[in-house]
Amino acid sequence: MRLGGHDGTDVVVQDVVDRFLSELATERGFSNNTVSAYGNDLRQFLGFMQETRKVPAWTVLSHEDVKAFEIHLREREYAASTVARKTAATRTFCGYLVDQQIVRSDPSSEMTTPKVAKSIPRALTREEIDRLLAQPEITEGDEMTRDLAMLRLLYATGIRVSELVSLNVEDVRVDDVPGVMAGRKGRKRLAPISLADIEAIRAYLGEREPATNADGTPEQALFLNHRGKRLTRQGFWLILKTYAEHAGFEDITPHTLRHSFAAHQILDGRELSDVQELLGHVSISTTQVYEDLADQLRKDSAAAEVVTESEPAAVQ
Repeated sequence: MRLGGHDGTDVVVQDVVDRFLSELATERGFSNNTVSAYGNDLRQFLGFMQETRKVPAWTVLSHEDVKAFEIHLREREYAASTVARKTAATRTFCGYLVDQQIVRSDPSSEMTTPKVAKSIPRALTREEIDRLLAQPEITEGDEMTRDLAMLRLLYATGIRVSELVSLNVEDVRVDDVPGVMAGRKGRKRLAPISLADIEAIRAYLGEREPATNADGTPEQALFLNHRGKRLTRQGFWLILKTYAEHAGFEDITPHTLRHSFAAHQILDGRELSDVQELLGHVSISTTQVYEDLADQLRKDSAAAEVVTESEPAAVQ
């Protein structure tokens, strides 16, 4: 892949990366470990731009391309510290492209860096979940029924957003054990859901317009975008972000609903091994963090009750 500068020069992509990394080491004084980490992060960034975004040259790299990479990072189950480091590498590199006049303006100017303060994941309380799930009906958007079905399904099952957008219509089960078949190839699992959640999906399917693929075959994806194609992870992330802002939440991702599902299951008395199976974790050690998260929610709830009880009664 060859990338041209806006002045007409033609440069090989790896040469640009190599020069950038060399500048970090020789002119900016970055440590060898940091330079190595930046190199690894930029290989991932470039791979995403080539394979997913199909960006042919730096000159057409857009804010949307870089934002899509940010969303991709946030949905990969990386630690916040890892996302912060990869975001920093991307922003620094884009700044270098501007300095070298390879791009006219910084395409990473709208990237946000996650906070790295907490060691356990974030979860919403049940009241906050109710507020979020109410947003599609409150806003009354064009895709209200679809969005409500997606939000309810994601929280009701704890499936990953990649599993959500990969669902086909045939994956919905309405027999004795209502649920959806989710998971990667070879590791499919039934994620049980309530009849109310099934009804939300049925309501959406009743409004879902038939769609076809380029070869004329019916589109089997359960959740479609406005063009009648399978909704992407990035598309759902932006939908969720809009509803979260309406509900007054910040820094909410699809994984926040997965974390909330797991913590609430433990609060309801589920065995850790059951939650592991529901989440599709290979190792139970991955699931154990939700015990700490459930304890934190329990403490926060108790503290809130104490504050409420200590407030003076209103004068009649």
